[in-house]
Amino acid sequence: MKAIANHIKRFWNEEDGVTAIEYGLLAALVGVAIITGAALMGTKLSDMFTAIANKLGAATVS
Repeated sequence: MKAIANHIKRFWNEEDGVTAIEYGLLAALVGVAIITGAALMGTKLSDMFTAIANKLGAATVS
């Protein structure tokens, strides 16, 4: 019975699994931030290149 209690105590005090979960959550959060930033930047870059193309098109027609 004492051996089972010792195993339970060691399992309860083990923190390696908790650390791995924290790193996994942190990596997921960083990934979401990168994807969100890339999506927002992609939209702004597309708008900027469209505006430049329109201005170049208007300059060549005149």
